[in-house]
Amino acid sequence: MATNASLEERIAAVEAAISELQKQIANPQPTNWLQQITGSFKDEPAFDEVLAYGRAIRQGNESVMESQDEL
Repeated sequence: MATNASLEERIAAVEAAISELQKQIANPQPTNWLQQITGSFKDEPAFDEVLAYGRAIRQGNESVMESQDEL
């Protein structure tokens, strides 16, 4: 009989876990994608370079892009 009790406990635990998952799916928490990626490129030299290119282009210095095309 101990096996049946153990099996019943395990099934009850699985049912509780499924119930919790169903609640989470029914009421998803809104996520802010920007907060999720903020800082993910920290200390990445390539990203710093991309930011510098974008800044130069916005300031009207498109010659930065032309000099890179020559490489």
